[in-house]
Amino acid sequence: MSESTSDPATGETRTRTQGEPAAQKWLSGIVSVIGLWIAVSPFVYEVAATMLWNNVIIGAAIFLLAGYNYYRIVTDHPTSTGVMSLVAILGLWALVAPFAIDGQLAMAGLEVAAEGLVWSTVVAGIITAAMAAYIAYTAGSDMRTGTAAGTQ
Repeated sequence: MSESTSDPATGETRTRTQGEPAAQKWLSGIVSVIGLWIAVSPFVYEVAATMLWNNVIIGAAIFLLAGYNYYRIVTDHPTSTGVMSLVAILGLWALVAPFAIDGQLAMAGLEVAAEGLVWSTVVAGIITAAMAAYIAYTAGSDMRTGTAAGTQ
């Protein structure tokens, strides 16, 4: 969709494209699928109960929030910068959590998560945090000029 406006000072007609870039839509979808992987990965690997619940809850939250953002873009609503910022924070937690949880379990002498699950969660957390932060950054706009963040 596009909207034509004319500048009252110069009389020039400008066309402004509405909606979000296709990249934000697909990146949100990919982040949502990565969240789904985080949620189901404990069922693929051997895992302690603590790590299982952490991954299920964090993965489900990422899946739902990024899916919500994907839905917003598909229905011609703007990207929610707040939602994608929260997804980036959850991605950072997914990056750190395996080491924090495994360290506490090992100190208590309890079963720790399989190495495959730890690294799967770490890599998924890195990708999620990076992509969600990028989406949130590109969705931000300067309210005074209406230009995308980082542009002039």
